[in-house]
Amino acid sequence: MNYASLCTNIQDITENTFTADQLAMFTQQAEQKIYNTVQIANLRKNVTGTLTNGNKYLAAPLDFLSVYSLAVFPTSGDYTYLINKDVNFMREAFPASTGGTGLPKYYAIFGPASNDVTELTLIVGPTPDATYNAELHYYYYPESIVTASTTWLGDNFDSALLNGALIEAIRFMKGEADVIANYESLYVASLKMLKNLGDGKQRQDAYRSGQVRNKVA
Repeated sequence: MNYASLCTNIQDITENTFTADQLAMFTQQAEQKIYNTVQIANLRKNVTGTLTNGNKYLAAPLDFLSVYSLAVFPTSGDYTYLINKDVNFMREAFPASTGGTGLPKYYAIFGPASNDVTELTLIVGPTPDATYNAELHYYYYPESIVTASTTWLGDNFDSALLNGALIEAIRFMKGEADVIANYESLYVASLKMLKNLGDGKQRQDAYRSGQVRNKVA
């Protein structure tokens, strides 16, 4: 389902006419809910970067949402997958005065690199003792179907997108509670199918149990 079809369906089902801005708002709110409820492997990115000698910080991509995995490796050598910790652990385990250097084994989401809260930085420990390549697999917000016209979600799970947008539209219309409940039940059913894929079938062989992983029905 492309965006034009989505908008037509929203208005036909609700028997109401909305402005372009309102339709965009319903759609983007539905996308935000879905992308933060299910970790879909098809919506994962991979980037490489560099950890330099003596620098324990690594800038995250601007479209970064959450980490799937972070690995470091020398120019010719094996991958070492880092273990996720919080910043408190990193500061106590690797203090600035005596933390030492070596091959990084842990990482944490440190926070904004500056006053720009849209930029995130990762911190690794111990501090690199040489220059290492870094490979980050991460989840991100894909371009909205509002501007892209077609997306993976619209092409493969349009039921979740449509029902999610309908909930927002009915609430905007101040619909009756039973009508809202009906759309929510349809949305939950379609989202369950998506979770069965993203957090189930695509995750059964996940290396680490800390990742979201649902039993496949």
